[in-house]
Amino acid sequence: MSKGTLEIINLHANVEGKPILKGVNLVIKPGEIHALMGPNGSGKSTLAYTIIGHPRYEITQGEVLLDGKNILELKPNERAVHGLFLAYQYPVAIPGISVANFLRSSVSAVRQYGKKTEDNSGAAEENHLIPMRDFRKELDEQMKMMGVEKSFARRSLNDGFSGGEKKRMEILQMSLLKPKYAILDETDSGLDIDALRTVSEGVNRLSGPDLGVLVITHYQRILNYIKPQFVHIFMDGRIVESGGADLALVLEDKGYEFIRQKYGLEINLAAEDKIALKEVVS
Repeated sequence: MSKGTLEIINLHANVEGKPILKGVNLVIKPGEIHALMGPNGSGKSTLAYTIIGHPRYEITQGEVLLDGKNILELKPNERAVHGLFLAYQYPVAIPGISVANFLRSSVSAVRQYGKKTEDNSGAAEENHLIPMRDFRKELDEQMKMMGVEKSFARRSLNDGFSGGEKKRMEILQMSLLKPKYAILDETDSGLDIDALRTVSEGVNRLSGPDLGVLVITHYQRILNYIKPQFVHIFMDGRIVESGGADLALVLEDKGYEFIRQKYGLEINLAAEDKIALKEVVS
């Protein structure tokens, strides 16, 4: 594979002893946008959390390679340093921690700013924060590009934020961390059409030859704004079908029940997942 490729190879994972991922195979190259679509309970979010290193998920088989290195051997913060980023479906609120301070700490850690290696005296490695003046200049530039008011930086992280503000915060963090690969876990969840358009514009602005993106979603609507080159249908813990952007339109027309019947999958789909996905979004 080419340098920097993210490869998921025969990945299996359990949650509390129950198999959820059942042999996931996926290759994402730099600059590519992939969409992963599937109904509730299919394992999409489990895949995202497993890749990023959530301790709840027990990996029983497989590898996730970045630059040829199996990152499953790394801690979550080490995976971030190597270039992975996850935008959460439900970002956590942390009262008392300002957006600016959180982002400054995150960016300093991922960039390993001022890191000292262990010397002969046995001194431990030490991470320092980027000087506030330097960081604030960079933060202000990114906030201006995203159309975010400066007062946003003084607010407590996600505390009292609307759904759109929380997702905008995730994309702002992504713009500062500059990952090699970004996983967007149902970023469209809970967004009205205006917020969805704003967040999508932020993702599109960051997209380019050095960034690979995996968009995880139920519905086709976010793909009207973030255009994938590849679409994968995820059911019963694995990818069952892959294709181009037109595959999402097939789902919009026929729904997930069509895929379940096509592959003979025994899944108890929620009622809303059985219907066609072309619901009206107001």
